[in-house]
Amino acid sequence: MAMKPIKVSQLNTYIKRVLQSDPLLGNVSVIGEISNLKHHSSGHVYFTLKDEKSRINCFLPSETLKNIRYELSDGIEIVAIGYIYLYERGGSYSLNVRDIAIEGLGNLSAAFEKLKEKLSKEGLFDEKYKKPIPFFPHKIAVVTSETGAAVRDIIKIIESRNNIVEVLIYPCLVQGPGAAAEIAEAINEINRIFPEVDTIIVGRGGGSMEELWAFNEEIVARSIFASQIPVISAVGHETDFTISDFTADKRAETPTSAAQMAVPDIKVLKEYIENKKENLIHIMVRLIKYMELRVAGHSIEALSISLNQKLLLYAMTVDSVYKEFNKILKDKLDNSADYIERLRIRLESMNPANIMERGYAAILDGQGVMSGSVEQFEQGHDLTAVMKDGKINCKVENIKRPKSL
Repeated sequence: MAMKPIKVSQLNTYIKRVLQSDPLLGNVSVIGEISNLKHHSSGHVYFTLKDEKSRINCFLPSETLKNIRYELSDGIEIVAIGYIYLYERGGSYSLNVRDIAIEGLGNLSAAFEKLKEKLSKEGLFDEKYKKPIPFFPHKIAVVTSETGAAVRDIIKIIESRNNIVEVLIYPCLVQGPGAAAEIAEAINEINRIFPEVDTIIVGRGGGSMEELWAFNEEIVARSIFASQIPVISAVGHETDFTISDFTADKRAETPTSAAQMAVPDIKVLKEYIENKKENLIHIMVRLIKYMELRVAGHSIEALSISLNQKLLLYAMTVDSVYKEFNKILKDKLDNSADYIERLRIRLESMNPANIMERGYAAILDGQGVMSGSVEQFEQGHDLTAVMKDGKINCKVENIKRPKSL
């Protein structure tokens, strides 16, 4: 007997009811490799979970994504916990994810590198955002487990180095699904409630990568980056590196190193101050002696000696200038006398009397004017010949000119 046909929507509704009523499919864990990972603009995430033989579509709601501890990427093997859901309109089913777990060192490393790359691109690791750690803090907050060895080591080191610093222990989980949220909230609350804190130490002792994973979660990294108080990250051992280390203002290799880094050793400071004091005393003694010498140098006796020395120096200078002036003046006078003598000799050589001594005579015309040319005379003119011992009156009888003329 044939059954009455039903609509497609009716069939899908029935299948959906069957799937949702199955206790196994209502809470199932599926292991597989992520592929075709897509982040929708709505905030939801869609991906395919596959193994070597089959695959299933998965849906991760945006409100659930906020609680996922790992950065997802293609190729990572995960355990997806959720329930099977059928979309009636499309007739397809998927695994709606409530939580995700990652197992295996390789998969954890891949998730670590994926988040590291993402935050690095956003600039959370940039040196320009790193705040300096105060040299001498008054109050330090420690975010860690109150029962772990790390908190005991930190307190012990701080008290042995500097018992002046106040230590605020802010207890929280440091591993497990809820640890990251508690660590992030602790950092946020310290900034909000205890703004007087100078430095925050965040960390825990060593462990496996999975045990340290809370410090690799994005919520912790963002709370460290947003902190107005400088943060020192101290997670695990020297070889352990977490996302918190890259985001923090300073990384310490161990919680013990963080304590040493956070506070100065009071004994070393006292020695430093003592050395400074001795240096200052030495400098002050030298300065006082120097000032005493300067004061002594300003006494009446010293002033008198200084004044006499200056007067003696000025007198020597004046004497030197006087002698130099006299020398210059004498040289000038000597040069002038020589010059005058040379002029006298020249004048003497031009004296007519000296010329007449050699038999020469000066010829004067009728008006008594000396003439040096025959052109001034004509036949019959009177002239006078002046000689060294007298005058001779003459009359021109004949004029002879050189034949060349």
